[in-house]
Amino acid sequence: MTAMKKTFQLFLLLAAAPGLRAQDIHFSQFYMSPLTMNPSLAGAEHDLQAVLNYKSQWQSVTNPYKTMGCSFDMRVKNSDAGILAAGANFFSDKAGDAAMGTTEGGLSLAYHARMNTYHTLGGGLQAGFAQRKIRYDALQWGNQYDGTSFNSAISSGEAAGMPSFTRMDLSCGITWNYNNTSGRKSVTNNHDQRFTLGLAAFHLNRPNYSFYGGSEKLFIRYVAHGKALISVPNSNVAFAPGFMYTRQGPAQEIYAGSLVRFLIGQDSKYTGFKQGAAVSFGGFLRAQDAVAAVVLLEFANYAMGFSYDINTSKLKTSSNARGGFEVSLRFVTPNPFGKGTSTSSF
Repeated sequence: MTAMKKTFQLFLLLAAAPGLRAQDIHFSQFYMSPLTMNPSLAGAEHDLQAVLNYKSQWQSVTNPYKTMGCSFDMRVKNSDAGILAAGANFFSDKAGDAAMGTTEGGLSLAYHARMNTYHTLGGGLQAGFAQRKIRYDALQWGNQYDGTSFNSAISSGEAAGMPSFTRMDLSCGITWNYNNTSGRKSVTNNHDQRFTLGLAAFHLNRPNYSFYGGSEKLFIRYVAHGKALISVPNSNVAFAPGFMYTRQGPAQEIYAGSLVRFLIGQDSKYTGFKQGAAVSFGGFLRAQDAVAAVVLLEFANYAMGFSYDINTSKLKTSSNARGGFEVSLRFVTPNPFGKGTSTSSF
């Protein structure tokens, strides 16, 4: 009866977890996955940025859902008028025994106009190409249960669709960014203030989403997001709140929380041997679904984030509150701890 139990738990997973009703991927460390959240984030904050993401979830309920992603963006031209930037991102998502999932890559182009020394307002476009796949031979159906176990030799009576199909994808977004360290020749003792707000829309072309060649179209995904770094002057403490709201057809996700950041040290102004570092702790709430506990470690140009989703939905009876683990790696230039730059890569 193990297979029957897993099938029932999978049904509960789909029915009880609001965050999974949407058809797109999501990372708990959303600030470490910029181009899956908004194409206009390319070049918005760093001259160059490279990120790796990995998430594994629902291992206690079924075959783990695994998501891997990477992105790269850089400023191509930086002038007094504005910033021209480009980026590329890729992700692969697989779910369940049938390995149903999506592999997608996209290219982004963004421009950020300088409103004044500290403010920029930018827009971006993203064009992508995706492949959807599923293994029908790994699926099990109720009429294949022979009273003792599932028997693959018994016909399921179900019509199989296409094992894979491809689609194009178009997205756009806008971003406002404020950074009070922009243009400074020096940084005072922990007086940094940074704010980012953005709006994005994915799947503007409403691509086909059916393995059976039907008329099922992917809903446009709308995203509103924001984050901030609010330093406490003359201390080593800063607060880094953030939020993300996603709406895709009938599904929505509300996600908000904050990190508390402790600055361990800045780069040496003279020798270059001392490297800046910081550590952040905090949590985010995904409404009616989970609480994510987060740790972010920063050292010079590098950052590493860890998070764990603690399930709070009706599924927690089957999942034992275990949602999923996520890890992110990031490299940025210039050094965020260097003289004349912001003291955070959040």
